[in-house]
Amino acid sequence: MERTTVALRAQDPISQAGVASQLRARPEVSVMEWDDDVSPQVVVLVVDAVDEDALRTLRRIQRTTDCRTVLVTTDIDEQKLVSAAECGVAGVVRRSESTPEHLVHVIGTVARGEGHLPSDLLGRLLEEVGRLQGQVLGPRGLHFTGLAAREVDVLRLVAEGYDTADIATKLAYSERTIKNVLHSVMTRLQLRNRSHAVAYAMRQGLI
Repeated sequence: MERTTVALRAQDPISQAGVASQLRARPEVSVMEWDDDVSPQVVVLVVDAVDEDALRTLRRIQRTTDCRTVLVTTDIDEQKLVSAAECGVAGVVRRSESTPEHLVHVIGTVARGEGHLPSDLLGRLLEEVGRLQGQVLGPRGLHFTGLAAREVDVLRLVAEGYDTADIATKLAYSERTIKNVLHSVMTRLQLRNRSHAVAYAMRQGLI
């Protein structure tokens, strides 16, 4: 069995020692010290609340390593969950549910490139994403996908086979503006060409 390498970060020494003791007894994981030379596959951060200190630690992990992160916390709501996700958290476990078996399962899930959330939080997160899109991003012409409303309109017409001149006429923009929109999308999202941009929009369910 290939063991997942794990490093721990906790806000207090008792939590650090307790979680470390639980994980060291498990054959699926190998608890290691985290230094500048060797990074673990997964970092487990144990906190009471997702406050600014916790978010600062998560940002530092995200900025300085390629590790995947599991957050073990006493208290979290959908807004704090969005903040944690923005800081690269791939798995969330409530402390009340963090048995050794469950924690090891989540660590393995995250190490494989997948994610994990408590089931009740998943629905609330989707509601929060919808609220942010409708009340915050939408009125500014933005989407979680990284595409603005005008960019979606242009890509939809490209997908329908229209050339630059036709798209400019239909949307009442200059041809130069249409070219700039397409160039901006391809550069920002690292897409190779118009077909790649259209494929991206289709995968996102936008067209």
